[in-house]
Amino acid sequence: MFLWMAAMLFSVSASAQYYPYGRYNSHKSHSRYVQHPRHDRIGDSYGGLRLGLSLANVNSDSPYLDGNKMRAGVVAGLVGGTRIAGYTPLYLEAGVLFSQKGGKCESGGEKFTYTLDYLEVPLVFKYIADLGGNVTIEPFVGGYAALGVGGKIKDYQYREAYSSFGDKYTDNFKRFDGGIRVGCGFSFDQFYLEGAYDFGLANVGKDAFDDTHTGALNLTLGMNF
Repeated sequence: MFLWMAAMLFSVSASAQYYPYGRYNSHKSHSRYVQHPRHDRIGDSYGGLRLGLSLANVNSDSPYLDGNKMRAGVVAGLVGGTRIAGYTPLYLEAGVLFSQKGGKCESGGEKFTYTLDYLEVPLVFKYIADLGGNVTIEPFVGGYAALGVGGKIKDYQYREAYSSFGDKYTDNFKRFDGGIRVGCGFSFDQFYLEGAYDFGLANVGKDAFDDTHTGALNLTLGMNF
């Protein structure tokens, strides 16, 4: 998936010459966007590719699931946004992402690592402010829902690995996760840079008496079109 996303970014970049101002090029006759009376340069809709790094952890009351040290992973996928206010550059953005979360735990001579692979659907409200020179700043806030599709728990003391979401052990994770997403993006023409944090609100541990929540800092690059 990482290599596929990199190839897609390269191909979109190579074809960007046909839209020299990306989704903001509303004054070109061949643009897919229609100029409105508000006379701004920001289009009514956009799509984008995202590829980046996830720095994640797991905070839990359970000593077996408390992966409070960050673990690096990959986040990649597609997003799309549409303008929801005529005279204000406020957008509703949704996406489909593959997101690797998890954490590391080292306590009392024991070491665990948790890999949590999710198919994630974010939904955020984004304000796109045109700074001029084809540069925008894009703060956003919203939420996300995620479904666990894979991952491993590694117990280094007993040299054992098992599924993060399986039924063999009770000291593992539920598949569903959800929470709040906040962040900010920057763009120049088609190129996009974003930092976002996911605050997990769902209790992803199977023990109802111990709260277990995910968290992840996502740093992504992308292309908008």
